Amino acid sequence: MEQHTIIWRGVRIEITFTPNAFGMVDHIELRSEGRAPLPVTETGYRSHFMCKGTVAEHGGAVAFVTAWLDHEAARTAWGGAQLSLF
Repeated sequence: MEQHTIIWRGVRIEITFTPNAFGMVDHIELRSEGRAPLPVTETGYRSHFMCKGTVAEHGGAVAFVTAWLDHEAARTAWGGAQLSLF
């Protein structure tokens, strides 16, 4: 298991990556500081399983997550967390 911390567009994100989880898949968990919404989760938490080797093919957990967030932000025209006044 690997753990990483990145700052993406001003949001601190904890990444936990488990390669070959259960002997068959890669697993990524994301947790944003303060449960800030991200383009891949409204709650600030995301658990995601994918084919074994996918993360390595994308250059590792940090590169994979950064590309994933960038892709989804562009695809959804994500503008960041919407703050409430109340």
